Amino acid sequence: RTYGLAQPFADGVKALTKEDVVPRGADHVLHFLAPVALLAFSILTFAVIPFGRNLVPLELDAAVLYFFAAGAATELAVFMAGWASHNKYSLLAAMRALAQLISYELPLLLSWVPVVMIAGTLSTTGIVDAQSGWKFGFLPHWFVFTPWGFAGFAIFMVSALAEANRSPFDLPEAESELIAGHLTEYSGFKYALFFMAEYFGMIALSGMAITLFLGGWRAPLPWLEFVPSYFWFGAKLLVLLFGFIWLRATFPRLRMDQLTRFAWKFLVPLALINLGNAAFWSLSFGWSGPLQLVRWGISAALVVAPFVVMGRTLSAGVAPRTYRYA
Repeated sequence: RTYGLAQPFADGVKALTKEDVVPRGADHVLHFLAPVALLAFSILTFAVIPFGRNLVPLELDAAVLYFFAAGAATELAVFMAGWASHNKYSLLAAMRALAQLISYELPLLLSWVPVVMIAGTLSTTGIVDAQSGWKFGFLPHWFVFTPWGFAGFAIFMVSALAEANRSPFDLPEAESELIAGHLTEYSGFKYALFFMAEYFGMIALSGMAITLFLGGWRAPLPWLEFVPSYFWFGAKLLVLLFGFIWLRATFPRLRMDQLTRFAWKFLVPLALINLGNAAFWSLSFGWSGPLQLVRWGISAALVVAPFVVMGRTLSAGVAPRTYRYA
């Protein structure tokens, strides 16, 4: 007796063996290539993520650049799926997905540039090495524990939600408006490939967030360094994946205008200011004594002040909620 533990695997096999139905007017070649390309590019991003000490599949000097270049190629596959389906709902959803991905690609890219500036390398292994050591003997030297690093991590994770098509940014799959979005005319094996690619992308983005901001595979406390490095990477990954799932069950879906306005009027300016914040942090590296407190205060102010000002500006254009029957 398996007590239902085999049910997820049975569901996966069932999805992969269902009949593949292709619309009569669809482009058969592109209709097949879209999910394959999407899954292939999602898998390629794992090549440069260090899963532990000496556990990086491919060591590249420009690993971060490679990761986001491979991830950006998935946008073409999404539009290919909508256009090749010969369905108005699929095409509209694909255009909506493309607008969303392009809008959040810019803050996603700007969020990791400060990390590269401070670490001085595009290598994922070098970035993890730059976060070694301890402050005060117990606080890890992770970038997330700096004002600019915390802001960059927040921008990265919000943009990653949109890039991974997760709630509340899952507008291309708005069931009440677009049926199943660009997946409307897909079934069986190809339909399952899209969801495999979505979850692979979510795991890859979480892994890159860990590498850039959370110390990679490094232990959170000095007396826990005896634990295998891949355990800490896996533990951090589970925490971030839980956050993705929790947000999906917590927040309602945004409107398209709210989604794009949030990207261009809030995240992009905040990411640009954070870039200048990281430059100041790098230039003031030699400050010591009381100047260290001044350094932290200025850097924190460069995070909090723009957040408050732009947040108020963004919410000023929103009409107050009214209740007809209250």
